[in-house]
Amino acid sequence: MIEKNNPKTIRGWAFYDWANSVYSLVISTAIFPIFYASQNFAQTKVVNGVEIPLVEFFGRTFINTEIYSYVLSLSFLVVAAISPFLSGIADYTGSKKKFLQFFCYLGSFSCAMLFFFDVNYMELSMFFVLLASIGFWGSLVFYNAFLPEIADPEFHDDVSAKGFAYGYVGSAILLIAILAILTFFGNGLVRYSFLAVSLWWAGFAQVTYHVLPGNVHQRKPEDTYIWKGYEELRKVWGELANLFNIKRYLRSFFVYSMGVQTVMVMAVLFAKKEIDWVGGGDTGLIISVLIIQFVAVAGAYLFAHLSRRLGNIPVLGIALVIWIGICLIAFFIHTPFQFYVLAGVVGLVMGGIQSLSRSTYSKMLPDTIDHASYFSFYDVVEKLGIVIGTFLFGVIEGVTSSMRYSALALLSFFLVGLILILFVKREKSIGPHFERNSQ
Repeated sequence: MIEKNNPKTIRGWAFYDWANSVYSLVISTAIFPIFYASQNFAQTKVVNGVEIPLVEFFGRTFINTEIYSYVLSLSFLVVAAISPFLSGIADYTGSKKKFLQFFCYLGSFSCAMLFFFDVNYMELSMFFVLLASIGFWGSLVFYNAFLPEIADPEFHDDVSAKGFAYGYVGSAILLIAILAILTFFGNGLVRYSFLAVSLWWAGFAQVTYHVLPGNVHQRKPEDTYIWKGYEELRKVWGELANLFNIKRYLRSFFVYSMGVQTVMVMAVLFAKKEIDWVGGGDTGLIISVLIIQFVAVAGAYLFAHLSRRLGNIPVLGIALVIWIGICLIAFFIHTPFQFYVLAGVVGLVMGGIQSLSRSTYSKMLPDTIDHASYFSFYDVVEKLGIVIGTFLFGVIEGVTSSMRYSALALLSFFLVGLILILFVKREKSIGPHFERNSQ
């Protein structure tokens, strides 16, 4: 059993953010995208005087960053397809921790295999990009599901913020270490950063595994656990159908997640292509990433504080208004200084909206022990949103040969998300937290 609100348990849980966020920063956001975009692709085309790299993939030719968007979209689609079924099994068998470990090790191993990335073998190379993403996002389903089990609702905002803060700080530490090594010993060692991510992720995750129990509710599954897992999922789906306010919230979350997560995975590639760097472009990109990381720590705690004063839904609305402004401004910026300022704003609202989105959903859940199944629906909504967001980002770039129009298109996601969240009922407070069973 887990003792709720135990500081040791909460720290151990949050340490998984410390462990896995190095994938999000080093592989998804900073080092690997720059490494990928800097490869010597055999083909190019010239659009408006700009040379654009092309890549052949299963016999078809794509812009290099376009196919990168598509591979990420596929990974999110895979996670969205399998996580509800696996979460049903996890709830029925009490095996959330085992599934968390499986996806963690899948992602960690795949990051290590990126050491062998070769543009001459794009299909195989991108396969490990795909698996690394599946490992990262798949593990979060089961990690998030522990939140309502380790803390009472009035602490969810702060606990969620702590997890994201651990993640931002831990990943920044590894990134700075990698940058120091590359600065002193040369970029020829960049591939070793992928091995470092693998070891960091799997290694520090052991802290979490040591603290979290394997079977929180002492469930004793029958041999037909696969079918029972499906039945568990159907039961939760039936319960969710009657929780109207959660459904309204998930609709809004679905739409604005298209924008938030697409910005996370494509921001560095946007900056590399669309900002006029005058020498030291890659260094400038890394600086912007670190700005986002450290400001995001403050953003996570700031939004948690605001939610206690104003309520979760109004604060999410404020965040979406800021996101709309970010997308509009991104279309017009050209200089590194402009991008740094925008990166600071992105960091502030990125940390806030990610942390608050998770805790808001957790607060809305009814009294249940099927947390993995409930969070699988949250995860499916998020991943389907990312599938659409990253896919459209790639399509628009493929059509226009410019990422600026793709960034502008994200504005519509935040605008629609804002409109939808206005229909989410502001819950009655019980102290500082939501009433859990509101319809």
